[in-house]
Amino acid sequence: MNKINFHDNQRRELTANRQLIWIAPIVATTVLLAGCRGLPVPGEKESRSDVGLVGQKLSIDTSPIDLPPLSAQSPLADYLHYAMLRQPRVRAAYFEWAAAVESITVGRSLPDPRLTFESDITDVVMTVMPGLMQEFPGPGKLRLAGAVASAASDTRYRAFETAVLQTAADVKRAYYQLHFLEAKIRVNQTTVELLKELEANARARNETGKVTLQDVLRAQIEQARVSTEIENLEDSRSMLMAQFKGALGIAPGEADPPVPNRFESTELDLTSEDLLKVALTRNPRLREMESELRTAEVALQLAYKARVPDFSLGVMADAKASPVMVRPQAAMTLPIWRDKISAEIARAQFLKQAAESRYSAEQIAVAVDFAERTFAYREVSRDLALLSNQLLPKARQSLDVARSGYLAGQIDFFNLIDAERTLLGFELENVDAETRRELVLTEISLLTLGQAPANAPFLNDRPEAPANP
Repeated sequence: MNKINFHDNQRRELTANRQLIWIAPIVATTVLLAGCRGLPVPGEKESRSDVGLVGQKLSIDTSPIDLPPLSAQSPLADYLHYAMLRQPRVRAAYFEWAAAVESITVGRSLPDPRLTFESDITDVVMTVMPGLMQEFPGPGKLRLAGAVASAASDTRYRAFETAVLQTAADVKRAYYQLHFLEAKIRVNQTTVELLKELEANARARNETGKVTLQDVLRAQIEQARVSTEIENLEDSRSMLMAQFKGALGIAPGEADPPVPNRFESTELDLTSEDLLKVALTRNPRLREMESELRTAEVALQLAYKARVPDFSLGVMADAKASPVMVRPQAAMTLPIWRDKISAEIARAQFLKQAAESRYSAEQIAVAVDFAERTFAYREVSRDLALLSNQLLPKARQSLDVARSGYLAGQIDFFNLIDAERTLLGFELENVDAETRRELVLTEISLLTLGQAPANAPFLNDRPEAPANP
């Protein structure tokens, strides 16, 4: 009886050992595969390097962010650099681009292998069959999936460029509006001083009986009107400062940034005949749509691969059999649903055609936008020339003549006030025209021509992604 128990124990140990002999390689293979890496597609490593390079320019891994110090004497370039580093919109666009680059690896990688287990059981366990199964997409599918993700990541980079340029435009708009607000206030304050002088003249003439008190009252009414306008302008400073602060990416509860006391105009030569070509090449929205079109082209190629079957390979081992039985496994998908395949291809074709149409429509929109903005620039330039060279000098001369005529008793106070209002109107129009000129130049240079400001966190000479991988 003891011999029988001894032999039974030996058989159970041998069976357990055989099970371990076959289970151990499968488990070991699974563990080894857990540390495997796939094969990068063309441009994947470069895209990761690009993300790191731009991240350094944006101080992504720096805490706190290495921001340039701002003061009233800081140049406009420092304010633009500050906004690019701190504006949440820019950082959000960067992280979306970085996430899209990570999607390249996800797209071109094999599915995770599967650890399988089967067993036949009657009254006792008859078989114990652990196994390992790996799925393999059809030839070319992984490469094209990685190419689609790569093209999509380029689209996200172009969106990041657009976010940076839009941020720079917002900063410059608020910067110019703050500057010209001060110019408007100075014009109105000068007018108030002039009206006080006219009131003094009217009082002197009233005391001598040459005019009635009505002239003094008219001067006071005009002063009250202009003083109220100054109060309105002063009140608008907080609104413009909030816009400037928001453009810089400063949170509402933080201190206001210093207002620059030095004005810098946008330098842009609009006489070149090649500017429209530059706009059609560098316009940020167009470049983003070009990337979308490339993505649609590669996605169409991937859709055609729906006709190609996918494969699965694996192996199982019956650890209870003696000798141990190995069961290789292979499977293949059957792409038999032709209507489904045709629909996938048709959908990709329609999306590609939609991308082409959007791109063509945007080209037309850019050309129209360029024509409108360059016309606006020429128009405002003519207005400034008219105001500076003719209207303002003549309005000042007219006021001097009216003042002399009033003191001489040759004209009434109404004509004098009318001359003062004309001069004030022309001076304010001049400030408005200068503001419009700077805003138009900002929109043309940044949003139409896509000219990067200094210290922009862009990739220099970044090659375009190929349309056909």
